[in-house]
Amino acid sequence: MQSASEDVLQSDKKLLEDLSGSGRAIGVLTSGGDAQGMNAAVRAVVRMGIYVGAKVYFIHEGYQGMVDGGKYIVEANWQDVSSILQVGGTVIGSARCKEFRTREGRLRAANNLIQHGITNLCVIGGDGSLTGANLFREEWQGLLQELIQQGKIDHASAQKYSHLNIVGMVGSIDNDFCGTDMTIGTDSALHRIIEVVDAIMTTAQSHQRTFVLEVMGRHCGYLALVSALACGADWVFIPESPPADGWEDQMCQKLSENRAQKKRLNIIIISEGAIDCYNKPITSDLIKDLVVKRLGFDTRVTILGHVQRGGTPSAFDRILASRMGVEAVVALLEASPETPACVVSLSGNQAIRVPLMECVQMTQEVQKAMDEGRFDAAVKLRGRSFENNLRIYKLLVHKKPDKELTRSKFNVAVLNVGAPAAGMNAAVRSAVRTGISQGHTMLAVSDGFEGFIKGQIKEIKWGDVGGWTGQGGSLLGTKRTLPAKNAEAIAEQIRLHNISALLLIGGFETCDRIKQSASGTKRRVFIIETMGGYCGYLASMSGLSAGADVAYIFEEKFDIRELQSNVEHLTQKMKTNIQRGLVLRNENCSENYTTDFIYQLYSEEGKGVFDCRKNVLGHMQQGGSPSPFDRNFGTKISAKAMQWITNKLTETYRQGRVFANSEDTACVLGMRRRTLVFQPVLELQDETDFKHRIPNEQWWLKLRPLMKILAKYKASFDVSDAGQMEHVNRRLTQDSHHLIAI
Repeated sequence: MQSASEDVLQSDKKLLEDLSGSGRAIGVLTSGGDAQGMNAAVRAVVRMGIYVGAKVYFIHEGYQGMVDGGKYIVEANWQDVSSILQVGGTVIGSARCKEFRTREGRLRAANNLIQHGITNLCVIGGDGSLTGANLFREEWQGLLQELIQQGKIDHASAQKYSHLNIVGMVGSIDNDFCGTDMTIGTDSALHRIIEVVDAIMTTAQSHQRTFVLEVMGRHCGYLALVSALACGADWVFIPESPPADGWEDQMCQKLSENRAQKKRLNIIIISEGAIDCYNKPITSDLIKDLVVKRLGFDTRVTILGHVQRGGTPSAFDRILASRMGVEAVVALLEASPETPACVVSLSGNQAIRVPLMECVQMTQEVQKAMDEGRFDAAVKLRGRSFENNLRIYKLLVHKKPDKELTRSKFNVAVLNVGAPAAGMNAAVRSAVRTGISQGHTMLAVSDGFEGFIKGQIKEIKWGDVGGWTGQGGSLLGTKRTLPAKNAEAIAEQIRLHNISALLLIGGFETCDRIKQSASGTKRRVFIIETMGGYCGYLASMSGLSAGADVAYIFEEKFDIRELQSNVEHLTQKMKTNIQRGLVLRNENCSENYTTDFIYQLYSEEGKGVFDCRKNVLGHMQQGGSPSPFDRNFGTKISAKAMQWITNKLTETYRQGRVFANSEDTACVLGMRRRTLVFQPVLELQDETDFKHRIPNEQWWLKLRPLMKILAKYKASFDVSDAGQMEHVNRRLTQDSHHLIAI
């Protein structure tokens, strides 16, 4: 009888056979404008391709390199993509190519690919680059026939390389491609914008100024819209949703009211492609001149330009690009002559494949709708996430006059619970303003349930949460005090303040930031301890984003034999051209295999090959300003929670009282695969390990093999978890990628 471990080995072997790339050649190129994270995608394609036994070729300088051939098409090895994960731009180069737009240019490109046996192309670029790749694929058979006629290839070669497989990944900071929630580079660009906005806020408040900030987005307003949402900008201009007639008066009135309320700072964000409802450009200088002329405010213009493309890619972009790169190789290996060219996309927290040309056509429809003045249609075509961003921005920034508000009968309290996390304040701001816009009286509870018990409850108004989005930690204050032992005291406070609903923002363990210092060092291994309680999410995802060699977590048990194997693996890598090693350890992964133990083990076994350093990150992970993602996610999920509360209050209100005694009136809001779900708290009892404060099943565990594969370990990748081809019109475009308890 086979043992369980033998069964697993047989299963792994079958998975590797299913993913065999033996005899295949994959070409990877980057085209069009560069975007942070492209290098992570290139690295993933190269290493996954080599892992499955395929040859992988760099095609330098995009389509120009494909047309020119020769030195521009070079076989890649494992070490060629070392230490590029954290590098911005694209190390293999990108260039516009007029020749590839001609039949003759594509004929030369086809010949160059066949000389290297390349019939699988991974294209990282925008919609123009991907459209060109699809045309190339459609013409492939005809190009081969022409090459035969010209005597450049024979019939045997034409038969051997009879079809071309294409898989795309969208690299664009504008997030302007329909069919994916996020494109590679967008999150990093948002980081650059928010860094500038946060810096501007300090100087602007000192001098009581108005700033007009112009961001990229010639045809798409995503960067402007989300950065406006993330910083609470006073006004935003985007091409998909031009302001109505009379906007000049409305904007100046809004700025004037802010100044009257002693708000020292006004921020206006404008997309470079902003237009009015007559398709006439709205420029940053036009806005500045308007504010100075009408209001006399000290107004400055900042145009970010290409700084948005620069810098180190964010953790999100590194993980996104790595997942997409691995999935692209799997898609190429599974492709048949009948398989349409596809794009690897993100839907919720799932990597999926969507038909390339359907996405391109939808993207082109957006521009057509804007050209024809059908702006509502343009917003809808951008997807549910974009539409939701715009709706929530308008809801949270533009308060209705009190005389227009329909007052409800309900008092709603909001409090933070558990450990502080960056993004909590954005969630509170969103909850307060959404609740007020729905007519509720909003109450703020200080210091979590401890403050609740003591009666630290007071009304919080619209202006009280101004400027909260960029603040780290919890401005309301939070404690780890649990409510169970003080249920009667809490019930009394609910009665005294006539509270109809509670919104809790927090969870078991909540952390925002993970920083690594392991780069640019000669022959050194860093042992880093991360937070997370018993949950290995931070260690695993930061390991994937930082190119770690291994991440030890509580959810996957390990012993001294695995530790020894990891040390030997790293020692062998260090004897090549690898100069840096990174080992992560979740703080509670093992009672006995402590950070000190692992540090001493690696130090002893690595003598003469590498030296070690250790770092316990501690509470620095909870500090600092929230990322654009956390600001945006906290804002949107909190608004959704408040809308749910309003609906439940309306449903359960009878004869002057709220009868909220069914299971579905106490829920946790979070993401399940591709959709946000309100799940009754009682149902969570069967799905949660309360002793260790983690879910019984965690979606991100399926991503751990990617880290091992990309670090050259023998690991299996379950193709059943790979994204399947989906049609865009059936996709569920969601707003976020992580799970949070509210």
